Amino acid sequence: MISRRRFQTGLASCAALGALPRSTHALTQAITAIDSHAHVFRRGLPLADARRYAPDYDATPEDYLRMLDANGVSNGVLVQPSFLGTDNSYLIDALIRYPDRLRGIAVVQPDVSPAELQRLSAAGIVGIRLNLIGAPDPQFQTAPWPSLLRRLADLDWQVEIQAEARRWPDLLGPLLDSGVKVVADHFGKPDPATGVGDPGFRHLLAMGKTGRIWVKISGSYRNGAGLPAAAIPLLRDRIGLHHLVWGSDWPHTQFETVTDYARARAELEVWLPDPTDRRIVLLEAPCRLFHLGR
Repeated sequence: MISRRRFQTGLASCAALGALPRSTHALTQAITAIDSHAHVFRRGLPLADARRYAPDYDATPEDYLRMLDANGVSNGVLVQPSFLGTDNSYLIDALIRYPDRLRGIAVVQPDVSPAELQRLSAAGIVGIRLNLIGAPDPQFQTAPWPSLLRRLADLDWQVEIQAEARRWPDLLGPLLDSGVKVVADHFGKPDPATGVGDPGFRHLLAMGKTGRIWVKISGSYRNGAGLPAAAIPLLRDRIGLHHLVWGSDWPHTQFETVTDYARARAELEVWLPDPTDRRIVLLEAPCRLFHLGR
């Protein structure tokens, strides 16, 4: 059972961060740490026609919440798996059942209706994801993208992107011009061969001055060995700790035998040994970004 002191401390820690967007969900437990990147799914769900992979096991919301509880994490952000396409039904169901613990990032068509965006927002969606691996760059300056981006900015949503770092110079300009917040998945995905010397990663760092870019320090195993040690000091300096969020990447699709939740959580202790720094990345930054705390 959560003590009254812990309850009040957790809520105050987020509420004290400033004028957060008003949420449709009242949180009923203390926020102690936020996992910013995980996926839920089960076998038998309709799959997207264009997919590179689909797992042969279940990763349910209940499985995920048990992982959070076992690792001292109070809240999580569920990201729509690419192999489920724009059918966000399973994700939405999880958000509706656990509104005090979960927020979500959806995948939508660029011509999605304003009414559908409002429905998603009411369920706890706080942004959209573009997984561009194996896909062309969206033409953000061509209809219907400008209208969608304007609506996302009005909702104070984010556009989360998974893309090779070499593509950031082309992607960031129109997105930032539109007024949306941009979140780069998995360290911004620099080329493992060049690491932090990747020109696209350097461009991402340079654009940190806009104050509208966040980076998920997650999925280290997707970027080649040794990247975090080199990348985190640069991200801290150029993007800023208040624009870094940690994610477990559970259930580590395609890397299930390489890591697990406890190991992913323990990595952050190595990357950021100072508890004050970890508090920013686990609590303060994600509270703002994912509309948690009110």
